[in-house]
Amino acid sequence: MSRILITGSADGLGYAAADALLSAGHDVVVHARDPRRARAVDPLVGRGAGLVVADFTDRDAVRHLAAELNDQPPLDVVIHNAGVWSGPAVMPVNIIAPYLLTAQLREPHRLVYLSSSSHFDGRPSLDGVDWRGESPGSYADSKLFVTTLAAAVARRYPDVLSSAVDPGWVPTKMGGPDAPDELELGHRTQQWLATSDDPQALASGGYWYHRRRRQPHPAVHDEAFQDRLLHTLTEETGIALGSR
Repeated sequence: MSRILITGSADGLGYAAADALLSAGHDVVVHARDPRRARAVDPLVGRGAGLVVADFTDRDAVRHLAAELNDQPPLDVVIHNAGVWSGPAVMPVNIIAPYLLTAQLREPHRLVYLSSSSHFDGRPSLDGVDWRGESPGSYADSKLFVTTLAAAVARRYPDVLSSAVDPGWVPTKMGGPDAPDELELGHRTQQWLATSDDPQALASGGYWYHRRRRQPHPAVHDEAFQDRLLHTLTEETGIALGSR
């Protein structure tokens, strides 16, 4: 069984994935933004899930979370599920926090990053991006960046399985009640990539939708853009991806 961190697991797809993975016998660590939100995962904690609390708009909180987790038994998998749709928190939560955790957590074997079909509308430009969230950011851009991060990690670390997942437009708090995709399908690909020994699930660098590999935005597999993104994130955060 695997030890799995799922960020943003107080509701929606993160909660559903945690619930299913716990039921399958995995050692799950759930994450909430603050103590008030953490109350939502009491049923999961009551079933044996671990709990960590950190506000992903605060870089120091993300760094402290990584240090806390590195003092615990090693993680096998991280599902980077936390995300916001709009407002100043878009870049800090959707790309800076996943990058910091990727750079600082001690060598999980599998990394799953939540993307979106909106990433196709993202601009492969790093000029003028407000990484600190002092003004509203572009959701589409943030999802293009995190999808590119997944591909860059797969290229840089061939011994790590790194994938991006479009969960579909599902009826969560973010997706809204009229979203057309099935909620149940929204988290199954993450589970599969996190735990399956299916040869397809063991192929790194993919962009997935409902367990089908799809072609992402052309910039995602542009190695020059990957390198520019990693360089920019390193300069912005002061932390580089380490050697493994």
